[in-house]
Amino acid sequence: MKKHGVIFAAALGGLVFTGCASSLPDVQTKSVPPSLDQKNLNQMENVAANSAQIPQSANTTQKLLNAGQVSPLKQVKSQLIKKATMSMVVESVGQTIETVTQLINKQQGDLIKLAENQPKDEFARHTALMQMRVPQSSLDATLDGLAKLGSVKSRNITAEDAGDRIVDFQAQLANLRRTEANLQKIMDKAGSVRDTLSVSQELSNVRNSIERIDAQLKNLQNQVTYSTITLNLEAAVSSKNPQRGFGLQVQETWGKSTSSVSKFSMGLVKLAIWLMVYSPYLFMIIAVIYGYKFWHRNRNRRGNVGD
Repeated sequence: MKKHGVIFAAALGGLVFTGCASSLPDVQTKSVPPSLDQKNLNQMENVAANSAQIPQSANTTQKLLNAGQVSPLKQVKSQLIKKATMSMVVESVGQTIETVTQLINKQQGDLIKLAENQPKDEFARHTALMQMRVPQSSLDATLDGLAKLGSVKSRNITAEDAGDRIVDFQAQLANLRRTEANLQKIMDKAGSVRDTLSVSQELSNVRNSIERIDAQLKNLQNQVTYSTITLNLEAAVSSKNPQRGFGLQVQETWGKSTSSVSKFSMGLVKLAIWLMVYSPYLFMIIAVIYGYKFWHRNRNRRGNVGD
């Protein structure tokens, strides 16, 4: 029984080491105890070799290509992450936002950000920033549709090749899933609780790595499938037209002047209230000054009479 446990642990260590070293460095492997003799080491190698060897990343990639699970090289190059930026001058920002929203829905895209800046100054321009995602196959058509809504100031498109990273993630997942299957078989045949717990820990580490890499792969594929467009909108003129009619200008001037008079009158009323509140102190100061002058004048008169 003891000999069977040693061989089992050695086989487990060899299997996990050969399966995970090529795909994910952070998966922990079990080291072989120094007490094992050469015979046990040979048995460990035989068990690991007979339990479905896991291919390296390059071999896995080639097999995936042959099986049709990974696109050939010509198609891998087309897996691009595209992003576009456009700045436009439009007649009405509000109407353009509604039109852009309808265009996005028509292209089966999503509006992910909208920042509208209403001008506070009379002559400031109405601006807005829109960020959207559309299928990459509809990117050019969407940009052409947006360009028709106003005058284009700038238009930029960037592309990043994600084919190598996608193939690498797929190869790592293939390796890890084979390791998971082999560990599951070993755990089913485990004879002791210690061996079962050991294999279960390794299996948990592998499954965590599978989930993490699978999430990264799906996120990368989603970026390839959907392109991001950032649209900056600016009104052609200020929200308040400076070329207003004569009557409107007179009316606004009258309103501003009456408002100014009201503010000035209110200021005088507030000043009078402040003076009334502090009047006792003002009277005391005036009385002290007047008393000092009266005393000083009488003193001078007495001096002159004495002389």
